[in-house]
Amino acid sequence: MSTRRSPGRTPEDRTVPVMEVFVLPIALKLPRAAAAAAAVFASLTVAVPAEADDVEVDVELVLAVDISQSMDEYEQQIQRDGYVSALVSEEVAKAVAYGMTGKVAITYIEWGGVGEQFVVADWQLIDGPQSAEAFANRLAEAPLKTVQRTSISSALAYAGGLFADNGYKGVRQVIDISGDGPNNQGGVVTTSRDALIAKGITINGLPLMLSEGASWYHLPNLDHYYEDCVIGGPGSFVVPVRSLDGFADAIRLKLVLEIAGLTGDTAKVVPAAGRAAVPCNMFD
Repeated sequence: MSTRRSPGRTPEDRTVPVMEVFVLPIALKLPRAAAAAAAVFASLTVAVPAEADDVEVDVELVLAVDISQSMDEYEQQIQRDGYVSALVSEEVAKAVAYGMTGKVAITYIEWGGVGEQFVVADWQLIDGPQSAEAFANRLAEAPLKTVQRTSISSALAYAGGLFADNGYKGVRQVIDISGDGPNNQGGVVTTSRDALIAKGITINGLPLMLSEGASWYHLPNLDHYYEDCVIGGPGSFVVPVRSLDGFADAIRLKLVLEIAGLTGDTAKVVPAAGRAAVPCNMFD
C-alpha cells in the first residue's frame, strides 16, 4: 500500500496510508486547469498577513451550505447530518493528523439570497476527536432554516471575508460550497470567484443533484456549471451528490481531500473535457 508524507516530513515521521484515509464510492471531478495545478498543490501556500498570536493550522476551511427553499426539511436534515457524521468520522480524524501541524480551523455557514448568510458555527480549532465532536455538536443542535433565493456570488463574497482577523494562519484557505442550483441573484458569480482566486483562496464545490426538478432555473448538469463557473484555485474540484444515500460519503470524501491537502491521484478523476462550456450568467 502506497503512502504519502506531508511536505517537509522526515523519513522518521509517521506516515498515513492514503488509501486508508478514504475508500469511498464517489467520483471526483477536476477541471483541466485544476488537474494541472494538482501536481504542485501541496507546495503552494497562501500569503496571508497574520498577527503574531494567530494559531498556525494546515487549512482554514469555510463550509458554506445552501439552504434555499428548493430543498425540503427532510433533505436539509440529511445534509446537516452528513456534515455532523463526517466531522466525527475516522477518515476525517486521520486527515487532520496527516497535516504538518495536525490542526485545522473550520467555520460553518448557511446561505441563500443576497444578504442571507448565517454563521451556524463560528471558527473553531480542530486538533483531534474531542474538538471535532464539539464542533459537530454545535451543528447538530442548531435549528434548520430556509430562505428563498440562490446567490452563490454573495455567498462566496461573504465566505471570503471570514478569513480576515479570524485568529488563524493557514497554509491554505479553502471555501467548500454546496448548492442545488445555479446563481440567480446578486451579480455574476465568476466575478466573486475570480476575486477570491486572486487572493489565493481555493473554492471547491458540492453540487446537489438530488432530483430532476421543475423550476425555471433547474440545471440537469449542475456539476458542469460548478466546474466552469463556481470552483477555482489550486487543486480545486467538484464532488457531485446524486442521491440522498450518497450524501454522507460525498461530504466525508470532500472534507478528507480538503483537510489533508490531498489531490485526485488516489481517487477516480474525471476531467472536464469533451463538452461545451456552460454560460455562467444564464440566470443572473
